[in-house]
Amino acid sequence: MASLACKGQLTIALVFTMVSEITLLSPKVKALRHINSFTDGLLSLRAAGQEGRFASMENLVSFACIPEQSRGRLHDEPESATRSCYQRDRDRIIHAAAFRRLQYKTQVFVNHEGDFFRTRQTHSLEVSQIARSIAQNLHLNQYLAETLALAHDMGHTPFGHAGEFALEDLMAPFGGFDHNAQSLRVVTKLEQRYADFDGLNLTWETLEGIVKHNGPLVGFDGAEPLPWATVEYAKEHDLQLDSYASAEAQIAAVSDDVAYNNHDIDDGLRAGLFTIDDIRQVDFIGETFAAVEKRYPDLDFSRTVHEAVRRTIGMMVEDILKESRIRLADAQPKSVDDVRTFGEPLIGFSDEMAKNDRELKEFLFPNMYRHYKLNRMTSKARRVVRDLFELFLNEPGTMPTEWQVGTAGPGHELTARVVADYIAGMTDRHALDEHRRLFDLQARTSEFTLG
Repeated sequence: MASLACKGQLTIALVFTMVSEITLLSPKVKALRHINSFTDGLLSLRAAGQEGRFASMENLVSFACIPEQSRGRLHDEPESATRSCYQRDRDRIIHAAAFRRLQYKTQVFVNHEGDFFRTRQTHSLEVSQIARSIAQNLHLNQYLAETLALAHDMGHTPFGHAGEFALEDLMAPFGGFDHNAQSLRVVTKLEQRYADFDGLNLTWETLEGIVKHNGPLVGFDGAEPLPWATVEYAKEHDLQLDSYASAEAQIAAVSDDVAYNNHDIDDGLRAGLFTIDDIRQVDFIGETFAAVEKRYPDLDFSRTVHEAVRRTIGMMVEDILKESRIRLADAQPKSVDDVRTFGEPLIGFSDEMAKNDRELKEFLFPNMYRHYKLNRMTSKARRVVRDLFELFLNEPGTMPTEWQVGTAGPGHELTARVVADYIAGMTDRHALDEHRRLFDLQARTSEFTLG
């Protein structure tokens, strides 16, 4: 105790001496010392290692994906001097052509049905905001969570799930189609912007999260055959398809649920597919609307919907944080590999919120996703995708010249794969325009366009 007291007195004396010295200094000298101290701090941080600097600034837990511990990229590159490897991945995704095209791809409503409904891109942005908030609160890598949220739908087809299901059926004889596998193909092959490699050359952690953010793909009972795109890539780059992905990837997956459930409530109500009174049958949603109406009895429809959706998102996020902290405290992971091999997700809803989530989905399926107005749109979308696929498969010479590279004649498996890549990359508008040009006998068969 005496030793501690002496140390305490010495510390106080030193501080007093420093303060006294600073008081006697001129303002100019004070400023110079302040700048020099700040510069020395920056140099110390740089000396500690650029990636270590990014990691330490985030105060990450030991089982987070820490940039300096990344497994790297398939093609070696110098690291960025200004961004961590995951921030760099995020920026490459944002600048990718496939990400820009998400602006004109269906979430639920076909793009031309209205300017105020969610698109695949606005959905991805909402997922990224939720994912980043959750990761930050759990001291996980918010940049990786954000990256995975932005990238998770880059392989989605035009016309949402209608286009995806159509391509799944059409590609069944040729190795199958899956939008997560297509996202992997987009970021590793189809984006062709860089001089040294195809794709975006993203980190291992980003690639594993894109492929298996919903869980392992192999090694368990009931596992479905892998899509050919995943099989092909796994031959040169092992993404450990039999394990779970990182906690950041699990955050992206559950954030996807939070985002699309809530914005589908918003879009469904604004489109008139169902009413507030209809959705009251989902207990926790009904309770939320009741609380809003009690607090704001004279609020207009638009603000009432927004306030209820805002509160629902908040409740879901708070539930994820509480439940995930419980799971993590029980599991006691020491590293990201502990998360991968734990055997079940460590990030997710509580049982009660998972029940609420199922009830909401059970309401939305018949009242929104199978509403006759959407059935008409999806029926048309399936026909467009089917017509285009069958024409291009049997007459590959009708595709743009650059897309004919890699085909192997009518009906061939390699041709089918190229056709699937071409169609999956289309926006809703592009697919409709191509269909009109190729099947409307009075339409011009080609137009002068860029890209």
